Amino acid sequence: MGEVEVHALRGVDLDLFEGEFVVLLGPSGSGKSTLLNILGGLDVPSAGTVNYRGEDLTADNDAMLTSYRRKHVGFVFQFYNLIPSLTAKENVALVTEIATNPMRPEEALEMVNLGHRLDHFPAQLSGGEQQRVAIARAIAKRPDVLLCDEPTGALDIETGIIVLEVIDRVNRELGTTTAVITHNAAIAGMADRVISVASGKIHNVKLNAFKQHPRDLEW
Repeated sequence: MGEVEVHALRGVDLDLFEGEFVVLLGPSGSGKSTLLNILGGLDVPSAGTVNYRGEDLTADNDAMLTSYRRKHVGFVFQFYNLIPSLTAKENVALVTEIATNPMRPEEALEMVNLGHRLDHFPAQLSGGEQQRVAIARAIAKRPDVLLCDEPTGALDIETGIIVLEVIDRVNRELGTTTAVITHNAAIAGMADRVISVASGKIHNVKLNAFKQHPRDLEW
């Protein structure tokens, strides 16, 4: 940031395994979003390497990173980033038109229980419905990795539970490696592993012997 150097992450060493559900837990400013952006190929670390199935992403140029994001990674953010002038179906189709082996937009929206809202515009949808459209858009290209940055942060508890149920279903039914960033400790109960981040470092990694359904979490 200009002349100010910010160490967002320090010596992070992390493996994500195929098909697992991971929660990255930590307070605001702990480095979680920077870590997620690096995993997704949005940012490149100033030191160290990021490897995806044997390929060093830090050695790739912008075109290769774009290909990695397009073919392998789905993103879900706190704010839905839907195009207001497009329907739910059309927002999802933006991804399916450039993907190699996509779902049909209708299929992706059915998976998030919005098959009845195909032709509705974002302004006609609730916050939770808009987030589910964003998830449908992310999964429509059948990504190997789904990265979610505070996906329930702008939602009330009941709506957040519905969104988490959708993310959990995607992980189970598509076998998508899923990483969810949150500062909400309750969400940790639904993960295979909980990775606690603070001050740019990984402070603890915990295995969950018994995963909980989103509705069984202690909010």
